Amino acid sequence: MNKTISKYWLCQIGGWSTYIIVYTFFYLTLRTKEQPDFFKVLLLDAVIGIVITHLMRDFIQRMGILKMRLDNQITFMFLTTVGASFLFAFASIYLEDTLNFTSDTFRQYSFINKTLRASFGSFLFLIIWNLIYFTFHYVMKSQQEQLDKVKLQSVVKELELKTIKAHINPHFIFNALNSIRALVDENPQRARTAITELSNLLRSSMQAEKVETTPLSKELNIVKDYLALEHIRFEDRLNVEYDIDEDTLGQPVPPMMLQTLVENAIKHGISKKTEGGIIKIISDFKDDHHQLIVQNTGHINGDFNPNGFGIYSTQSRLMYMYGEKAHFEIKNNSNNMVEAIIKMPAITN
Repeated sequence: MNKTISKYWLCQIGGWSTYIIVYTFFYLTLRTKEQPDFFKVLLLDAVIGIVITHLMRDFIQRMGILKMRLDNQITFMFLTTVGASFLFAFASIYLEDTLNFTSDTFRQYSFINKTLRASFGSFLFLIIWNLIYFTFHYVMKSQQEQLDKVKLQSVVKELELKTIKAHINPHFIFNALNSIRALVDENPQRARTAITELSNLLRSSMQAEKVETTPLSKELNIVKDYLALEHIRFEDRLNVEYDIDEDTLGQPVPPMMLQTLVENAIKHGISKKTEGGIIKIISDFKDDHHQLIVQNTGHINGDFNPNGFGIYSTQSRLMYMYGEKAHFEIKNNSNNMVEAIIKMPAITN
């Protein structure tokens, strides 16, 4: 608050000092005859100007004019300037008459006449003062609103990312636990391995919200644990293939995004087919982009929901993190497969 007042008074003193300097310059260079009380009148007008503009500012703040709509601000600014101009002129003429500073030229006019004449001149200065004052606050308000908007978008983005990253289908967890329970007596060693895989998956999910990206190699390990657990349930109905360019293993990817797409492929593809099918994961470089593809046996039909969680979360995260530099699409290909394709900017060392 003190910082704001300090700047305001600095501008007030600087502005009215400029007023004195400009009038002094014109008086010394363009005067036709000497005015004995010129500097006294000039200093008096500057002091009155500071007082009147400060009162005008106080009135503007008390009336909340700066919080009104722009058209109302303009109307009140004009009316306030008119009122302040008459007050400025009245105070100036009254004090000049009282202190006997009035020049011989103006002595012939009545007090009201001199006040009206002086009000026209003061209106010019006060309207300039108000234009500067209102423009400054309008710009500051616009900047603050823009800053608040950016902060709000940042908060929303953070919340959405946390929600997306923390998502693991609860049905998958229940299915995995049931599969592990069935293995406890039948295959204890596989049950212990499955518990470790589920633990790794849950740990990765909790850690995902702490980072923006993770190396593809780490993300692939999570996906392999996930698919290993699903293989317990689907057995021979689930076949997995990998086509991974080793040079892409160090590429940063949004955590849990690949796992979400693989989960989506099993839920909407493999699980709906009695004979099961194939999940194929491809990672390579294409046109200076890192391309990730998840393919699954199946076909997109009328039941396809483009706003489902897997698709929505992938689109949202890519948009938030890369904007138009990333691309995502899901479509049927010619091999009776559905493929989800992600293209992200490639990071070069």
